[in-house]
Order: sequence, then structure tokens, then C-alpha cells
Amino acid sequence: MIPSVLPTYNRAPLTFVKGEGSWLIEADGRRFLDMGAGIAVNALGHAHPALVDALTQQAQALWHTSNLYNIPAQQELADRLVAATFADTVFFTNSGTEACELAVKMARRHFHDAGQPERTRIIAFEGSFHGRSAAGIAAAGSEKMTKGFGPLLPGFTHLPWGDHDALKAAIDDSVAAILIEPIQGEGGIRPLSDVCLKGLRDLCDAHGILLILDEVQCGMGRTGRLFAHEWAGIAPDIMMVAKGIGGGFPLGAVLATERAAAAMVAGTHGSTYGGNPLACAVGCAVMEQIATEDFLQDVRARAGYLRQRMEALVAAHPDVFEAVRGTGLMLGLKCRVSNTDVLNACYEAQLCAVPAADNVLRLLPPLNITEADIAEAFARLDAAATAVSSC
Repeated sequence: MIPSVLPTYNRAPLTFVKGEGSWLIEADGRRFLDMGAGIAVNALGHAHPALVDALTQQAQALWHTSNLYNIPAQQELADRLVAATFADTVFFTNSGTEACELAVKMARRHFHDAGQPERTRIIAFEGSFHGRSAAGIAAAGSEKMTKGFGPLLPGFTHLPWGDHDALKAAIDDSVAAILIEPIQGEGGIRPLSDVCLKGLRDLCDAHGILLILDEVQCGMGRTGRLFAHEWAGIAPDIMMVAKGIGGGFPLGAVLATERAAAAMVAGTHGSTYGGNPLACAVGCAVMEQIATEDFLQDVRARAGYLRQRMEALVAAHPDVFEAVRGTGLMLGLKCRVSNTDVLNACYEAQLCAVPAADNVLRLLPPLNITEADIAEAFARLDAAATAVSSC
């Protein structure tokens, strides 16, 4: 008999009932150090007072009206995002998956209205992850996500990660956009170099192609800048955002330049819940905390300390770990043994992490994690690695 909850997840045998900062409390009372942050969602940890206050105040005033009407918190959050980024305009969604759907529609509609309806093809890359909707799985193109769900949405070309020659050869007059994560998350914490990101921007400009960046996982301060592409000194035309922007409350967004978004007029897209008062009140509180140079400087300092501890961990356990990957507080431990075995040992050591492709274990802690908690994470990861080595 099928369970009442559709069994599409391989869940760990853990039931968390409370969170405090970087810690999760299991139903049996055990305390777990959360180095996954809900897959980079809980950017300010659990039960952050500013977020709790923002949500509580809004909940006592108004929950939902729909986008038939003006939403003050939505306007405020859009203004904050526009002021802090390359974007001229913002559309709010409930998730990164929905943001992907709009990004694809926006790019294709842009060329349709520009008198180039043949430009519909979107170039994406091996190892990518853009959500599990029709556009998302078609963009990723991996057999694991697409098997049995055909026919897939057409118009996507998948290229090997880092193959510059293949990219140049794929460019023709049918290409509307290049879609890429500055740092692949699900793909195994694979950062795109600043040089390559600049090269992509130049390539798009030379051929009149839109650059779409998926910063759902690597954005919102995760790398020590508000958005990862800022390290390369470039800007996209369209950007997908989610996860950390809501600090745990479901919220996503598409940010775009006026040029890229001009064709998205009334009636071309919509969302019943997207950008509702509750979500945007929390989003404003997140921005107020994260989008400051002082906060981001602290993230960079914590990231340096975490990197140092993880490099020491790899050096101490060369039979378990191969290397550290990533940027900021988005790190991956490339494992020599099964990452599943390491993850299970982490659970035994009362630490949460997140598996990824290429046999990588992701570390995506809250951005405000303390140095003391980072030191404790090292101790628990060290215990987990020791346990795996002794098996």
C-alpha cells in the first residue's frame, strides 16, 4: 500500500521539532548541528528574531490578497532588490522552480516581440539543476530527472561543463539565451571561474544573446557577496533567485533588466501566491539583515575560517576525503569513499549535511554561523570521518 505521503524522497530517519540558530532539535531531544540549512534556505539560521517578528506582525495584519491588488511589502522588497542589484524589475514566485519557468518564458518572449521568433533555443550545461518542472528538467537534461517524463519541453541544448569549444560551436541565430549556475550546487559544488563568467558575458554581448544566471542556491550572500556573479564584475540579463531570500519561508524571484523584461506585459505571466504579504514581509527582513557590507564581510570571514578547517579535515583523512570545493559558505567535500556513508556517519555524530553529485558532501550552513559552531562542525566531521575509516 502506498503511504499517505507520496514516497518520492529517501528521507533520513530523523524528525526535527525545533530549531535554534545553527542547531536542530530532534523529537527525542538530541541536538544536531545544521550544516545544510535546509539546502541553503535558512540563511539566517532557525528562529531568527527579526524574521519571526516580521512574519508575526504581518500574520496579525494580512495574509493573502492575490496579485489582483497592490501589495506594499512586495513593492518594498522589489525596490530593495532593484537598488542592490543590476535589475530594473522583479517578479515574485514561490520557488526557484517557478523562477526557472519565468526565466525561460521571458527570454523567448523577448525575441518573439523583437521580431526574431526563431530564437528560442537555450544553451544549458551538464550537471546543472534548475528545478523539477517541465522547463527545469528539460534545461538540466539529465537522465535521472527526465526518465519517464517525456516528451520533454524542446529547445534546450546541453553542453559539457567547461567545454569552451563546444559552447562556441553551439552558437547560431536560433539561440535566445545561455542558462548557467555560477556555482553548481546539486552538480557537486562546481564553481565557474570569474574568467569563464566574464567570457560568457562577452559571448552573449557579441551575439545578442541573453545571459540567465541561476543563483537560487549560490545567491543571497552565500559566497560573501550578495550574488555570486558580483565576484566576476559582470551582470546577467535575467537572474533566478529563491532559497535564502525567504530565510525559510517559500519565496523566489526573477530579476531582470528593462530590456530583457520589456515583453512581459499584463497577462503574459502570473502567480496566485507569488509575492504575497507574508512572504514579502519576511523577504524584506532577510534583505535588511543580509544586504549590508558589514554582514557580507562577516560572511567572508566565517567562510575563510570554515575553509581552513575543512582543508585541515581533508589533510587529516586522506583516505576519506579528496578535496574541498566551492566558495564562501557553499563548500563541498569531494569524497573518496561513498558520500552516503560519510553522510550517515555525520548523522551518527549529530551533524546535518547535504549530499550532491560527483560523490560530494555539501556544507551550506547559516550565513551567521559562529566560529564556535564551525569549530564544533569540524570536530563532528572529524569523528564521522574516523568512524568511516574504521569500517
